[in-house]
Amino acid sequence: MFEKDDLDTIINTLDEGGVILYPTDTIWGLGCDALNEEAIDKVYEIKKRPKNNPLIIIASSIDMIKSYVATMHPKIETLLVYHERPLTVVYEKAANLPENLIQADGSVAIRLVKDEFCRQMIEELGRPIVSTSANMSGEPFPSNFGQISSDIISQADYIVKYRQDDKELNEPSALIKLSKKGELIFIRK
Repeated sequence: MFEKDDLDTIINTLDEGGVILYPTDTIWGLGCDALNEEAIDKVYEIKKRPKNNPLIIIASSIDMIKSYVATMHPKIETLLVYHERPLTVVYEKAANLPENLIQADGSVAIRLVKDEFCRQMIEELGRPIVSTSANMSGEPFPSNFGQISSDIISQADYIVKYRQDDKELNEPSALIKLSKKGELIFIRK
């Protein structure tokens, strides 16, 4: 399935603090080990993104998400199990994550991936991966690999080969949070 890529090389790149360019369950993204503060800073530098504009992370299971948030409301857990479309959730209180991944208010955005390639990569690494669109800050996100700028491509330490030929135009995930009253608020639909 992913025979064009060497998963060991991808994991070694992430373990060594490298940045990868990879297809997510939504759009192409830049990623790194979500627990490596220096690697996270590299992603900010590549994107020319202000550090007060936080990145999201992707996880392979609900249990993994629970390791990086103070609490998970049962409504969110149920939604993650049954929601078909990729869904990123802003959790009120982050836990066990580097400061440069946590928003000023203490929250963190995490998506449970459904894509088999991403899930396998995360499980092999054993921890979440940063996932941010593969574009310069303020520019349009790339809907497929062919739309990624050469500036972004040239700065990645590893470029995943899987799905580079896909021409399908993809969209970012829905982004939600839970209000203080327990109501779902859609930040991005």
